[in-house]
Amino acid sequence: MWTTDGLLFLFGGLLLAGVISAKFSNRFNVPSLVFFIIVGMALNPFIFYDNAKLTQLFGILALIIILFDGGMQTNWRHIRPVIGSSVVLATLGVVITAVVFGVGAVYILNIDWREGLLIGAIVGSTDAAAVFAVLGTQNVKQKLTSTLEAESGTNDPMAVFLTISFIELIQVPDMSLWNMLLSFLWQMGLGLGLGLLAGWIAIQILNRISLDTSGLYPVLSIGFAIFTYSGVGLLHGSGFLAVYVMALVLGNADLQYRFTIVRFNEGFAWMMQIMMFILLGLLVFPHQLVEVAWQGIVLSIILMFVARPIGVFISLIISKFSLKEKTLIAWAGLKGAVPIVMATYPMIAGLEHGQLFFNVVFFVVLTSALIQGATISPLAKRLGLSGDAPGEAVHALELVSVGKTNMDMVKKTIEPGASVENRPLHELKLPDDTLITAVIRGEEMIAPKGTTKLQAGDVAYVLVSKKQRDEIRKLFTEKEEVRCEASDNELEAEVNNNEVK
Repeated sequence: MWTTDGLLFLFGGLLLAGVISAKFSNRFNVPSLVFFIIVGMALNPFIFYDNAKLTQLFGILALIIILFDGGMQTNWRHIRPVIGSSVVLATLGVVITAVVFGVGAVYILNIDWREGLLIGAIVGSTDAAAVFAVLGTQNVKQKLTSTLEAESGTNDPMAVFLTISFIELIQVPDMSLWNMLLSFLWQMGLGLGLGLLAGWIAIQILNRISLDTSGLYPVLSIGFAIFTYSGVGLLHGSGFLAVYVMALVLGNADLQYRFTIVRFNEGFAWMMQIMMFILLGLLVFPHQLVEVAWQGIVLSIILMFVARPIGVFISLIISKFSLKEKTLIAWAGLKGAVPIVMATYPMIAGLEHGQLFFNVVFFVVLTSALIQGATISPLAKRLGLSGDAPGEAVHALELVSVGKTNMDMVKKTIEPGASVENRPLHELKLPDDTLITAVIRGEEMIAPKGTTKLQAGDVAYVLVSKKQRDEIRKLFTEKEEVRCEASDNELEAEVNNNEVK
């Protein structure tokens, strides 16, 4: 029997092991989730764990945090040009992948066609946790990275819908397909609509509420994410879609304490990812993987070289992606936590082959992450699809404990064509008691002077009264032509006044 100190010691050890594993994963160019799973499997002989329901609950919570973090850090300008292709991949692509894989599973596992489609639905989607983690460290063109991230953030609802629908179809063979279609439309529509609404509400509250310390803002944002998922789920909508959409709206807004929120979420998402994969590793017994080794290998080959490519090429048949780009998108369809978590659904539902499905899915995910995850960057380089080095300079200035003060530190990025571009600071009509404290240009921090000119791409930190944040936002987002028109109107008014005089 484990004591309290023993359990806490184990928890701390798992976190340390997870962080060390992440360090090794970067060195060997292998997705960190592989190491996390291996840690869990290594502990399996010492810790007996078979609670699928608890694992599913923790997995869903972890996926909420991971999707929220991914959405917060997704730039809408990057994914807007590819959103159509991403949505098609997230819907039609998932269906085609599930069907092709399911047909193979029927013959290889000798199961019923409905069970084959079920296991196909489970592995049909790419995994947000895996994609966000792997592509964040890979040197791949931004267009492709944005497509894959948007696909992984929006295809979970389709996979969850198909998984639950096929379980119900197995348990109730005469279920109406028409009802399934209406249910899908309801889930997607509600998830999208309420996700947008939740994002807008979260922006209003986060920017207006005055908390005693900035450390409470990330907690509030996480609360919104969990509340959005569960609230939409209670209405039988897609909670995963709602969370991602809400985070996308929130992350692309003029948000107070953005740096604090994003950094907290990033660390929290890593912790949840570590614990989730370790738990999933604990849930599988190594000797059971050996029993399905050959089936798992064949199905992995079908998924990586047949099902996923067919789904991608058919889905993108009218897109502007080149053959090389489609090839990389097909290969980068990483599997991860979502398929394993969904593989617990048949177990909890008490299906006859529930444990078999879990073991096969686990094997397929492990091989997908190990083989595909480690070869994305070399393949991109070979296909000539490498982009700029990933990552951006980390810089932020915030008033750390300002809940009761009237001032705020605002971060504004200078967009091309903005009215403040190439203008010296002394010409800017800043509100009273407002100060530009720093300008970041590339990796250089500039001490602003009156003659300093802001350039496109610069990041300016502005100390401003909370009541005047909207004025600063308008000043930095106003386009040059608008400013010129306003100046012309002012000049015309001044001329008219002189004529009157």
